[in-house]
Amino acid sequence: MDSHLETAALYAFKLAYEPEGSSPLLRDDPVMGEYQREVFALLSRNGEVGAIQFKLNQCLDVALNALGGPNTVMGRELLKLANEVTRAQTLEQLSAPVTHLRDYLKDIQ
Repeated sequence: MDSHLETAALYAFKLAYEPEGSSPLLRDDPVMGEYQREVFALLSRNGEVGAIQFKLNQCLDVALNALGGPNTVMGRELLKLANEVTRAQTLEQLSAPVTHLRDYLKDIQ
């Protein structure tokens, strides 16, 4: 799941920080420092679901702004998926919503 978390964060930041025609945002980019697989792995090992959700929500706020806010079609869909992530109370419950979120962010690139 750590990979899915990192990838969801990466796609969220790509929406905001990777304008068309510029060089791609990569996993080793400084903006990804707090959102790398190792950070999520540590939080997962410690069972810190709330911290994982907090970190993902930080990324999603950036992505939501890049999409034009919550009143756009894509913004509403992103909020719906973000709410599913927020409702999870265990790591097992977090897995499916994170996968859906990652896939959505990838699709709207």
